[in-house]
Amino acid sequence: MNRHHLEILKSIKKTSTVSGGSKQDGKYHGTKSSFYNLRADEKKQIAKKFKERNEKISKIDFIKLIDSLNKGTSYEEKTMAGVLISLYSDLRRQLNPDLYNKWLENLEGWAEIDSYCQSAFSAKEMDINWKVWKRILKDFSVSGDVRKKRASLVFLTRPVRESTDMKFVKLALENTDRLKNEKNILVTKAVSWILREMVKNYKNTVEKYIKTNRNSLPKVAVRETTRKIKTGKK
Repeated sequence: MNRHHLEILKSIKKTSTVSGGSKQDGKYHGTKSSFYNLRADEKKQIAKKFKERNEKISKIDFIKLIDSLNKGTSYEEKTMAGVLISLYSDLRRQLNPDLYNKWLENLEGWAEIDSYCQSAFSAKEMDINWKVWKRILKDFSVSGDVRKKRASLVFLTRPVRESTDMKFVKLALENTDRLKNEKNILVTKAVSWILREMVKNYKNTVEKYIKTNRNSLPKVAVRETTRKIKTGKK
């Protein structure tokens, strides 16, 4: 176990009221990982204190830490990696998107996947390395791995929400089109999510897409996105 990982795990165990971890929340989160039942704010506090002690951690050591946490046995260890990626903004911008190829393969369930992908990179950050992001997100969308299929959409939820640059919505719709016939709930809910996030900046585009693809899109996506277009609410 990476020494920084061990430091964080000790903090997790110290904060937890569950001895040795438990599986009681696994069904909801879609994972068999053990749980220490930490709240989101508790995990963030542990990550912040770690950063205060390790402000100048090198890129190499940071990646080794994420690799190690990613292979952890508990939900808190795995998702703590996502919290750290969000906190270390300078190091985050230096990460090669291809690293997610292996990280996603160690995750299970929507909550673990989203902790690495949801709002992880801003539109501006993704734009800096767009050629690589475009390639890898397209590859994820045609992967045989449902985790990567979900990630191909979840990674784009923040960029389409905060930017009017058409390249983000173009890729989001292309990936959605490739995944609209999927039946796995990890993907169908992600399709609904990305379409709803696009409504803010691309309402007319999304409305046209829904009308054209109503019969092939997941019903939940049509229902929730139509409601978002009409009411502005989820």
